[in-house]
Amino acid sequence: MQEAPELTSAADPASEAWRANEAAHRTLGEELRAKLAAARLGGGERARARHTARGKLLPRDRVDTLLDPGSPFLELAPLAADGMYEGQAPAAGVVAGIGRVGGRECLVVANDATVKGGTYYPMTVKKHLRAQEVALENRLPCVYLVDSGGAFLPMQDEVFPDREHFGRIFYNQARMSGAGIPRSRPSSGPARRAARMCPR
Repeated sequence: MQEAPELTSAADPASEAWRANEAAHRTLGEELRAKLAAARLGGGERARARHTARGKLLPRDRVDTLLDPGSPFLELAPLAADGMYEGQAPAAGVVAGIGRVGGRECLVVANDATVKGGTYYPMTVKKHLRAQEVALENRLPCVYLVDSGGAFLPMQDEVFPDREHFGRIFYNQARMSGAGIPRSRPSSGPARRAARMCPR
């Protein structure tokens, strides 16, 4: 076995260029952390207060309650829809990621009802579809924590237009069923129209 060559760097941490780049990247890191924190808040303080006043858990609390104690949670696309829809759909209105449930890695999708009643924007659909692709590719059981009003009606023409949109979610459900991948939808809130078609 050959030894790896020693890598040397011509970068000078004391140089003006280095300090400028470091400052620029620190600023980018701060902006990223601020965007992630804002996305985690969902629909904002008023919507969160209304949601919890009804005795309902917030979506991230539902996910934490579902996961095994101490389980890590790898969130998928936490900044989906960032800069879109006039900032009305943080994280595309859905929390999606991989965590451990009953000792097994699972994909979890939880609608955020603090974001327009958990309705689906076009980017919500894309995020949900991507999560299903990850589950299919890795044969991960899926748990859907549905609390959704269905499609966001003012944009329904963009939610249903082609094969890569809302109806594809149910096509993927059928593919998972055929592949023997377990799926579950514990009841956690309203499931309007098509959302009721998720497996229980």
